[in-house]
Amino acid sequence: MGRIGQAVARRANVFGMQVHYHNRKRLRPEIEDELQATYWESLDQMLARMDIVSVNAPHTPSTFHLLNARRLKLMKPTAVVVNTSRGEVIDENALTRMLRAGEIAGAGLDVFEHGHEINPRLRELPNVVLLPHMGSATVEGRNEMGEKVIINVKTYADGHRPPDLVVPSML
Repeated sequence: MGRIGQAVARRANVFGMQVHYHNRKRLRPEIEDELQATYWESLDQMLARMDIVSVNAPHTPSTFHLLNARRLKLMKPTAVVVNTSRGEVIDENALTRMLRAGEIAGAGLDVFEHGHEINPRLRELPNVVLLPHMGSATVEGRNEMGEKVIINVKTYADGHRPPDLVVPSML
């Protein structure tokens, strides 16, 4: 669970929600305790038991369609999927079919599989909320971005390669 996932967990706790998570690596016990989070080794088993699934994963080859048709079918018909990470993490066509069929209760999306191009079938559905991507528009996110800028500028000013260099050929 990355920093965004941890921020989501803290907000869920405020609303009295239980927090369950699956991740490549389990959090340290003290962080689990702080977040009151329960780790699931099996994503499939976790998906089958959750009422709300908040996706907080980067887009990598291993997370492409992480929530594919097979995994979406594991979810309860009363479950809601929230994706504020990357659109490619969910098979949008499978999600759309299942939402239309009532196999998943609803979805909240601010990212889409094809970037800014929103599947028109998603727009028609009354059980879907679509928003522009604002994943970094949190106090924590903005503070972390500011801290990254300071670290990168200071590292460069000290004569070293900045850790978040986007275009390596520029140095």
